[in-house]
Amino acid sequence: MSTNRLGKGLEALIRSKEEQFNEKNNDGKNSSSNILEIDLKNIFTNPNQPRKIFKESSIEHLKESISSKGVLSPITVREVGEKFEVIAGERRFRASKASGKKTIPAYIIKVQNDSDMLELALIENIQRENLNPIEEAKAYEKLSLKFKMSHSKIAASVGKSRVYVTNMIRLLKLPDKILQSLIKNEITSGHARAILQLKMPNLMLRLWKRILADSLSVRASETLVKEFVFETSIIKPKLKPPNRQKIKEDNHLENDLIEIFGTKVKLKKLKRGGTIEISFFSSDDLNRILDLLESIKK
Repeated sequence: MSTNRLGKGLEALIRSKEEQFNEKNNDGKNSSSNILEIDLKNIFTNPNQPRKIFKESSIEHLKESISSKGVLSPITVREVGEKFEVIAGERRFRASKASGKKTIPAYIIKVQNDSDMLELALIENIQRENLNPIEEAKAYEKLSLKFKMSHSKIAASVGKSRVYVTNMIRLLKLPDKILQSLIKNEITSGHARAILQLKMPNLMLRLWKRILADSLSVRASETLVKEFVFETSIIKPKLKPPNRQKIKEDNHLENDLIEIFGTKVKLKKLKRGGTIEISFFSSDDLNRILDLLESIKK
Protein backbone atom coordinates (compact mmCIF):
# COMPACT_ATOMS: atom_id res chain seq x y z
CA MET A 1 0.00 0.00 0.00
CA SER A 2 1.44 3.35 -1.02
CA THR A 3 2.46 5.61 1.83
CA ASN A 4 1.64 8.58 -0.40
CA ARG A 5 -1.94 7.44 -0.58
CA LEU A 6 -2.06 6.72 3.13
CA GLY A 7 -0.81 10.19 3.95
CA LYS A 8 -3.74 11.69 2.04
CA GLY A 9 -6.26 9.85 4.20
CA LEU A 10 -9.04 7.36 3.77
CA GLU A 11 -11.20 9.30 1.35
CA ALA A 12 -8.31 9.77 -1.09
CA LEU A 13 -7.45 6.10 -0.77
CA ILE A 14 -11.02 5.06 -1.44
CA ARG A 15 -11.29 7.36 -4.46
CA SER A 16 -7.98 6.10 -5.81
CA LYS A 17 -9.07 2.48 -5.90
CA GLU A 18 -8.95 1.44 -9.54
CA GLU A 19 -11.22 -1.49 -8.88
CA GLN A 20 -14.55 -0.72 -7.25
CA PHE A 21 -16.11 -3.34 -5.04
CA ASN A 22 -17.89 -5.82 -7.34
CA GLU A 23 -21.66 -5.57 -7.50
CA LYS A 24 -22.82 -7.99 -4.92
CA ASN A 25 -26.02 -9.01 -3.19
CA ASN A 26 -25.93 -8.16 0.50
CA ASP A 27 -29.09 -9.16 2.41
CA GLY A 28 -31.11 -8.59 -0.72
CA LYS A 29 -29.54 -5.20 -1.54
CA ASN A 30 -27.66 -4.48 -4.77
CA SER A 31 -25.38 -1.53 -5.43
CA SER A 32 -23.28 -0.30 -8.34
CA SER A 33 -20.93 1.61 -6.02
CA ASN A 34 -18.73 0.52 -3.15
CA ILE A 35 -21.04 2.07 -0.54
CA LEU A 36 -23.59 -0.41 0.77
CA GLU A 37 -26.16 -0.61 3.54
CA ILE A 38 -24.78 -3.47 5.62
CA ASP A 39 -26.63 -5.39 8.31
CA LEU A 40 -25.09 -4.45 11.66
CA LYS A 41 -25.12 -8.06 12.81
CA ASN A 42 -22.68 -8.89 10.00
CA ILE A 43 -20.09 -6.35 11.18
CA PHE A 44 -17.40 -6.85 13.84
CA THR A 45 -14.82 -4.47 15.30
CA ASN A 46 -11.09 -4.38 14.62
CA PRO A 47 -9.05 -5.85 17.53
CA ASN A 48 -6.09 -3.70 16.40
CA GLN A 49 -8.13 -0.50 16.61
CA PRO A 50 -5.73 2.16 17.99
CA ARG A 51 -8.52 3.87 19.91
CA LYS A 52 -9.24 2.00 23.15
CA ILE A 53 -11.33 4.54 25.07
CA PHE A 54 -14.86 5.40 23.93
CA LYS A 55 -16.66 7.85 26.22
CA GLU A 56 -20.21 6.78 27.01
CA SER A 57 -21.41 10.39 26.87
CA SER A 58 -19.97 10.76 23.37
CA ILE A 59 -21.63 7.54 22.17
CA GLU A 60 -24.93 8.62 23.73
CA HIS A 61 -24.79 12.02 22.03
CA LEU A 62 -24.01 10.42 18.66
CA LYS A 63 -26.80 7.86 19.19
CA GLU A 64 -29.32 10.68 19.57
CA SER A 65 -28.01 12.34 16.41
CA ILE A 66 -28.21 9.09 14.43
CA SER A 67 -31.73 8.40 15.71
CA SER A 68 -32.76 11.84 14.48
CA LYS A 69 -30.78 12.30 11.26
CA GLY A 70 -29.28 8.91 10.43
CA VAL A 71 -25.61 8.13 9.74
CA LEU A 72 -24.38 11.06 7.64
CA SER A 73 -20.88 9.70 7.01
CA PRO A 74 -20.43 6.01 6.03
CA ILE A 75 -18.08 3.84 8.07
CA THR A 76 -15.24 2.00 6.30
CA VAL A 77 -14.98 -1.80 6.38
CA ARG A 78 -13.18 -4.67 4.73
CA GLU A 79 -14.74 -7.97 3.72
CA VAL A 80 -13.72 -10.98 5.84
CA GLY A 81 -15.46 -14.12 4.60
CA GLU A 82 -19.18 -13.41 4.73
CA LYS A 83 -18.80 -10.65 7.31
CA PHE A 84 -17.19 -7.20 7.50
CA GLU A 85 -14.52 -5.77 9.80
CA VAL A 86 -14.54 -2.11 10.82
CA ILE A 87 -11.53 -0.13 9.58
CA ALA A 88 -12.79 3.33 10.49
CA GLY A 89 -15.96 4.54 12.18
CA GLU A 90 -16.25 2.27 15.21
CA ARG A 91 -17.94 5.05 17.22
CA ARG A 92 -20.64 5.43 14.54
CA PHE A 93 -21.00 1.63 14.47
CA ARG A 94 -21.47 1.46 18.26
CA ALA A 95 -23.91 4.37 18.30
CA SER A 96 -25.95 2.88 15.45
CA LYS A 97 -26.31 -0.41 17.34
CA ALA A 98 -27.28 1.49 20.49
CA SER A 99 -29.91 3.44 18.55
CA GLY A 100 -31.62 0.23 17.46
CA LYS A 101 -30.82 0.58 13.75
CA LYS A 102 -30.51 -2.60 11.70
CA THR A 103 -28.14 -1.41 8.96
CA ILE A 104 -25.40 1.17 8.43
CA PRO A 105 -23.92 2.72 5.24
CA ALA A 106 -20.33 1.59 4.67
CA TYR A 107 -17.47 1.95 2.23
CA ILE A 108 -16.06 -1.47 1.39
CA ILE A 109 -12.39 -1.46 0.45
CA LYS A 110 -9.86 -4.20 -0.13
CA VAL A 111 -7.13 -4.35 2.51
CA GLN A 112 -4.47 -6.99 2.09
CA ASN A 113 -3.08 -7.40 5.61
CA ASP A 114 -3.30 -6.37 9.27
CA SER A 115 -0.52 -3.77 9.03
CA ASP A 116 -2.49 -1.91 6.34
CA MET A 117 -5.58 -2.21 8.55
CA LEU A 118 -3.76 -0.62 11.47
CA GLU A 119 -2.34 2.13 9.26
CA LEU A 120 -5.77 3.02 7.91
CA ALA A 121 -7.41 2.99 11.35
CA LEU A 122 -4.57 5.09 12.74
CA ILE A 123 -4.78 7.66 9.95
CA GLU A 124 -8.54 8.00 10.33
CA ASN A 125 -8.30 8.55 14.07
CA ILE A 126 -5.40 11.00 13.81
CA GLN A 127 -7.19 13.04 11.15
CA ARG A 128 -10.30 13.19 13.33
CA GLU A 129 -8.13 13.87 16.43
CA ASN A 130 -9.84 10.97 18.21
CA LEU A 131 -6.78 9.43 19.88
CA ASN A 132 -5.23 10.40 23.19
CA PRO A 133 -1.40 10.65 23.11
CA ILE A 134 -0.86 7.18 24.60
CA GLU A 135 -3.21 5.46 22.14
CA GLU A 136 -1.37 7.21 19.32
CA ALA A 137 2.04 6.26 20.75
CA LYS A 138 1.04 2.59 21.19
CA ALA A 139 -0.23 2.46 17.60
CA TYR A 140 3.10 3.79 16.31
CA GLU A 141 4.95 1.30 18.53
CA LYS A 142 2.90 -1.59 17.15
CA LEU A 143 3.61 -0.52 13.57
CA SER A 144 7.30 -0.38 14.46
CA LEU A 145 7.66 -3.59 16.47
CA LYS A 146 4.99 -5.93 15.12
CA PHE A 147 4.96 -4.83 11.49
CA LYS A 148 8.66 -3.84 11.29
CA MET A 149 8.03 -0.35 9.92
CA SER A 150 10.73 2.29 10.35
CA HIS A 151 9.85 5.54 12.10
CA SER A 152 10.39 7.34 8.79
CA LYS A 153 7.89 5.10 6.98
CA ILE A 154 5.33 5.49 9.78
CA ALA A 155 5.79 9.26 9.62
CA ALA A 156 5.22 9.29 5.86
CA SER A 157 2.11 7.14 6.28
CA VAL A 158 0.40 9.42 8.79
CA GLY A 159 1.65 12.77 7.54
CA LYS A 160 3.90 13.49 10.53
CA SER A 161 7.66 14.04 10.90
CA ARG A 162 10.00 11.20 11.90
CA VAL A 163 11.00 13.13 15.03
CA TYR A 164 7.34 13.46 16.01
CA VAL A 165 6.78 9.70 15.73
CA THR A 166 9.96 8.92 17.69
CA ASN A 167 9.06 11.36 20.47
CA MET A 168 5.54 9.95 20.73
CA ILE A 169 6.86 6.39 21.15
CA ARG A 170 9.28 7.62 23.85
CA LEU A 171 6.28 8.69 25.95
CA LEU A 172 5.64 5.01 26.69
CA LYS A 173 8.77 5.00 28.90
CA LEU A 174 6.99 7.16 31.48
CA PRO A 175 5.81 5.63 34.80
CA ASP A 176 2.23 4.36 34.67
CA LYS A 177 0.86 7.11 36.94
CA ILE A 178 2.13 9.74 34.52
CA LEU A 179 0.77 7.85 31.50
CA GLN A 180 -2.68 7.78 33.13
CA SER A 181 -2.39 11.49 33.90
CA LEU A 182 -1.65 12.15 30.22
CA ILE A 183 -4.66 10.07 29.15
CA LYS A 184 -6.88 12.09 31.51
CA ASN A 185 -5.56 15.37 30.03
CA GLU A 186 -4.14 16.42 33.42
CA ILE A 187 -0.85 17.12 31.64
CA THR A 188 0.05 17.62 27.97
CA SER A 189 2.49 15.81 25.71
CA GLY A 190 4.81 18.81 26.17
CA HIS A 191 4.83 18.26 29.93
CA ALA A 192 5.46 14.55 29.37
CA ARG A 193 8.47 15.20 27.11
CA ALA A 194 9.91 17.53 29.75
CA ILE A 195 9.48 14.87 32.44
CA LEU A 196 11.23 12.27 30.26
CA GLN A 197 14.47 14.24 30.45
CA LEU A 198 14.90 13.25 34.10
CA LYS A 199 15.47 9.55 33.31
CA MET A 200 14.93 8.27 36.88
CA PRO A 201 11.31 7.27 37.69
CA ASN A 202 11.36 8.74 41.23
CA LEU A 203 12.46 12.13 39.89
CA MET A 204 9.91 11.93 37.07
CA LEU A 205 7.16 11.39 39.63
CA ARG A 206 8.40 14.27 41.80
CA LEU A 207 8.32 16.66 38.85
CA TRP A 208 4.91 15.38 37.75
CA LYS A 209 3.48 16.06 41.22
CA ARG A 210 4.92 19.59 41.14
CA ILE A 211 3.36 20.20 37.72
CA LEU A 212 -0.06 19.16 39.02
CA ALA A 213 0.23 20.93 42.37
CA ASP A 214 1.44 24.24 40.93
CA SER A 215 -0.35 24.03 37.54
CA LEU A 216 3.00 24.59 35.82
CA SER A 217 3.18 25.47 32.13
CA VAL A 218 5.35 23.41 29.79
CA ARG A 219 8.00 26.15 29.79
CA ALA A 220 8.04 26.33 33.60
CA SER A 221 8.32 22.54 33.72
CA GLU A 222 11.31 22.60 31.36
CA THR A 223 12.98 25.23 33.55
CA LEU A 224 12.43 23.05 36.60
CA VAL A 225 13.93 20.09 34.76
CA LYS A 226 17.12 22.09 34.20
CA GLU A 227 17.28 22.83 37.92
CA PHE A 228 16.83 19.15 38.73
CA VAL A 229 19.53 18.18 36.26
CA PHE A 230 21.95 20.80 37.56
CA GLU A 231 21.39 19.90 41.21
CA THR A 232 21.41 16.13 40.90
CA SER A 233 23.96 15.73 38.06
CA ILE A 234 22.05 12.59 37.15
CA ILE A 235 22.16 13.01 33.42
CA LYS A 236 25.43 14.94 33.13
CA PRO A 237 28.11 13.23 31.04
CA LYS A 238 30.57 11.34 33.22
CA LEU A 239 34.24 12.30 32.89
CA LYS A 240 36.79 9.56 32.46
CA PRO A 241 37.96 8.79 36.03
CA PRO A 242 41.65 8.57 36.93
CA ASN A 243 40.97 5.53 39.11
CA ARG A 244 38.17 3.67 37.40
CA GLN A 245 37.59 0.99 40.01
CA LYS A 246 37.49 3.45 42.93
CA ILE A 247 35.22 5.90 41.13
CA LYS A 248 32.96 3.05 40.04
CA GLU A 249 32.57 1.89 43.63
CA ASP A 250 31.91 5.44 44.87
CA ASN A 251 29.39 6.07 42.09
CA HIS A 252 27.63 2.83 42.93
CA LEU A 253 27.30 3.92 46.57
CA GLU A 254 26.12 7.39 45.55
CA ASN A 255 23.54 5.94 43.17
CA ASP A 256 22.24 3.68 45.94
CA LEU A 257 21.87 6.70 48.24
CA ILE A 258 20.20 8.75 45.48
CA GLU A 259 17.73 5.90 44.98
CA ILE A 260 16.98 5.81 48.73
CA PHE A 261 16.59 9.55 49.29
CA GLY A 262 15.20 10.50 45.86
CA THR A 263 17.49 13.52 45.58
CA LYS A 264 21.11 14.54 45.00
CA VAL A 265 23.51 12.83 47.40
CA LYS A 266 27.25 13.57 47.39
CA LEU A 267 29.63 11.08 48.95
CA LYS A 268 33.04 12.46 49.92
CA LYS A 269 35.64 9.98 51.12
CA LEU A 270 38.63 11.22 53.12
CA LYS A 271 41.68 9.40 54.42
CA ARG A 272 39.79 8.91 57.65
CA GLY A 273 36.04 8.71 57.29
CA GLY A 274 34.24 11.18 55.07
CA THR A 275 30.94 13.04 54.62
CA ILE A 276 27.55 12.49 53.00
CA GLU A 277 25.75 15.57 51.64
CA ILE A 278 22.00 15.27 51.04
CA SER A 279 20.42 18.09 49.01
CA PHE A 280 16.85 19.39 49.34
CA PHE A 281 14.97 21.93 47.24
CA SER A 282 12.05 23.02 49.40
CA SER A 283 10.68 22.81 52.94
CA ASP A 284 8.49 19.89 51.91
CA ASP A 285 11.52 18.15 50.45
CA LEU A 286 13.44 18.67 53.72
CA ASN A 287 10.57 17.30 55.80
CA ARG A 288 10.35 14.27 53.53
CA ILE A 289 14.06 13.54 54.02
CA LEU A 290 13.82 14.06 57.80
CA ASP A 291 10.87 11.66 57.97
CA LEU A 292 12.87 9.11 56.01
CA LEU A 293 15.86 9.46 58.35
CA GLU A 294 13.55 9.17 61.35
CA SER A 295 12.10 5.93 60.00
CA ILE A 296 15.62 4.56 59.46
CA LYS A 297 16.56 5.44 63.06
CA LYS A 298 13.59 3.46 64.35
